[in-house]
Amino acid sequence: MALEPTAAGLGSRYDSADRSARYSSDLQAFVFALFFAFGGITSLNDVLIPKLKALFTLSNGEVMLVQSAFFGAYFIMSIPAAALVRRIGYMRSAAVGLLTMTAGCVLFVPGSEYSLFSLFLLALFVLAAGITTVQVVANPLISMLGPPATASSRLTFAQAFNSVGTTVFPYVGSMLILGSLAKVDPATLSGAALDAFRSVETGVIVHTYLGLAVALTLLAFVVWLRRNGLVETAPAATPILRAFNLLRRPRFALGAACIFLYVGGEVAIGSSIVIYLMQNSVLAIAADQAGKYYVPLYWGGAMVGRFIGGFVLRAFSPGKVLACAAAMVIMLLLVSATTTGSISAWSLLAIGLFNSIMFPTIFSLACEDLGARAAEGSGVICMAIVGGAVVPPLTGHAADLWGWKAALIVPAVCYFCILLYGWMSRRPLLVAAP
Repeated sequence: MALEPTAAGLGSRYDSADRSARYSSDLQAFVFALFFAFGGITSLNDVLIPKLKALFTLSNGEVMLVQSAFFGAYFIMSIPAAALVRRIGYMRSAAVGLLTMTAGCVLFVPGSEYSLFSLFLLALFVLAAGITTVQVVANPLISMLGPPATASSRLTFAQAFNSVGTTVFPYVGSMLILGSLAKVDPATLSGAALDAFRSVETGVIVHTYLGLAVALTLLAFVVWLRRNGLVETAPAATPILRAFNLLRRPRFALGAACIFLYVGGEVAIGSSIVIYLMQNSVLAIAADQAGKYYVPLYWGGAMVGRFIGGFVLRAFSPGKVLACAAAMVIMLLLVSATTTGSISAWSLLAIGLFNSIMFPTIFSLACEDLGARAAEGSGVICMAIVGGAVVPPLTGHAADLWGWKAALIVPAVCYFCILLYGWMSRRPLLVAAP
């Protein structure tokens, strides 16, 4: 006999739906927190670099190994992270990524205790391995937490949290890390005295990253508690290396190369801001002032530019917008390299505004003709973020040879290639990859 639904039965259904909606909303908040965390921690490298440069008396090229260790993890860990998601799911992988980030933060302790630059590099690599895992999870996860029709708006909102993190963390990090930059020249010390000095001075770095470790552990605990609440669809079991045959397609291959160059150029400029502004020919200010008041403006410009770019890209061809943005960056680099004082400083900082639209625009242009293989292309492009490990050391070595102003030619070459790609890609492709 068929049973008619009772009022109580209907109420329980609505209660279940309400709980599901509340769960999805709560989980979105945690994913936004993930974007905020890994964006901020990445930009924290920009204030870590001058601190380590001073303490370990490193050259510009040597200290840029900070970015090599950090962004090298993207190249090495992207495929293992994708395999992990396929094996244990999104929520458990997010928890693993957060705990890996925690382990990287804790590894700053032996780096300080033994006063070894190499241990700091190891800590940064482990930290970035966790961030890579979280990033592999975060974009598809935020798309799953709500109606497909509003996925783009949720992703845009999540990217805004990422930009807030890149703007806030350098300000706070400068107060914690650079505010105590010692006046003693480490080059005048040796032996046990040098080790003791470095151990004390790196203590502020340790305290900062241990604070992050506590926050990341709490976030991992919350995600783990909710690991079974999300109904996940297993990714298609396609061979991982199959994605690389997409590089036979010129538009995609050049787009991946431009992601390499863009991340490299953006990170090279962001990493050098503090040291660049400290020069007598620019602003001649202290490291903590440069980090606190100026580095956030570079990343904040990217945040503002994303909102402006959203409207501009609706009115003009993405390829043309990309080419024009790259041309503006090249012009600003030229102005900064050939002027002094405030003009030199502000022209470099203004680059953040034009960087804002580059990553998503290059990504969309590269993947425009991939059709059903867009997810595979996304994985390959994620590996191209390794440009952040290569271009900054090249820029640093160029600065050691010719000075910082002349070294700006390295990112300028990167942006010139992006300009060419944007102009070549200004017309849409109509044929999707099989």
